[in-house]
Amino acid sequence: MSGERARLTALYGGLLVLAGALLTGLVYLLVQQGLYTSISSAVTTAVPREQRPPWRSMPTPAASAVPARRIEGVPMDLDEGLAVTKISDLAGEAALNRLLTVSVIVFTVYAVLSIALAWWMAGRVLRPVAVITGIARRLSGANLHERIALDAPPGELKHLADTFDEMLDRIERLVGAQQRFAANAAHELRTPLAVQRAAAEIGLAGNPDADRVAMIRTKLISVADDSEHLVEGLLLLADSEQGLERREPVAVDVLAHAVADGLAEEAAGRGVTVSVRAEPLTVEGDGVLLDRLVHNLVANAVRYNVEDGRVTVRASRDGFLEVTNTGPEVPADTVPQLFEPFRRLQERTHAKGEGAGLGLSIVSAIARAHGAEATAVANGEGGGLTVRVAFARDPAP
Repeated sequence: MSGERARLTALYGGLLVLAGALLTGLVYLLVQQGLYTSISSAVTTAVPREQRPPWRSMPTPAASAVPARRIEGVPMDLDEGLAVTKISDLAGEAALNRLLTVSVIVFTVYAVLSIALAWWMAGRVLRPVAVITGIARRLSGANLHERIALDAPPGELKHLADTFDEMLDRIERLVGAQQRFAANAAHELRTPLAVQRAAAEIGLAGNPDADRVAMIRTKLISVADDSEHLVEGLLLLADSEQGLERREPVAVDVLAHAVADGLAEEAAGRGVTVSVRAEPLTVEGDGVLLDRLVHNLVANAVRYNVEDGRVTVRASRDGFLEVTNTGPEVPADTVPQLFEPFRRLQERTHAKGEGAGLGLSIVSAIARAHGAEATAVANGEGGGLTVRVAFARDPAP
């Protein structure tokens, strides 16, 4: 910081001193060029010519009068023209010497004040940078809530401070989401382990009969399947966050029909009708991940629905995929939270077929990897949710 301030001081001070030197030199040259003419005019016009006696015949003052003052360096026997020239030269030289002395003194004071002012200005300019540096040095996971909140007029440094605050907002949200994800993942993984342990210790205690052993075996296999699905979901979420390794044209409208056909049996078992209205839509991306995106959207719409409910899948050539379903009413303020891992509209009951709460978070991660944006809107009256994935026309790699 001190090095930058010294460099700015040298720059500002040097420019001010250079400007002062140029101004002083220019004034000196201009005064020097016009000084003789000005003094000569002043001397020759001080007394009208018709009223001046001849230079050589000027009367000598009486003895009782004040003696005439002799101008040093000017002989008394010079004629009028030479005397005026000599007096003008001497007066000009004296004026220039005086001007030079005053100019040097003023320039010295100006240079000192310029350097001091440049040092002060550099400190004022770099103060926001010092504030940003200080906050960045003491930031940690415990005080990510701190902000610069620079109180300054609009400008580049104000914009820099505001940008830094916005970056801290994003980091705080990201760290908070990661902390919640880690806590929720630990909880979700600990629950099946606890169930398995309880089934083994209690269900198999003593000498259980064959039917009891078969029941415990079925329970353990079910819990293991749930744990496997959870781990697969976490791995898929992590892979989606890493971005894409390959890109190829993928027909999203074809995926929509294929996913709807694949979930038709489950939808029929739940009394839900699935309809697809898909226009040709092709995007550049990973076919496996996009298939998982469409599957999660439709599967969530089917499972979180009501009897005799409906699911509508739309793909538009304008570049978006939209899934709308009927179902329980969704509070508008909870909709953004549904894209976070392990967030559900209702508490988990560990019922058969219940997901781990990663469906929409995986959808959001896959959408970001493809340069798209996933948004959701509560349908309001009638219940249900509408989720839209808007693909960019030219997704960034």
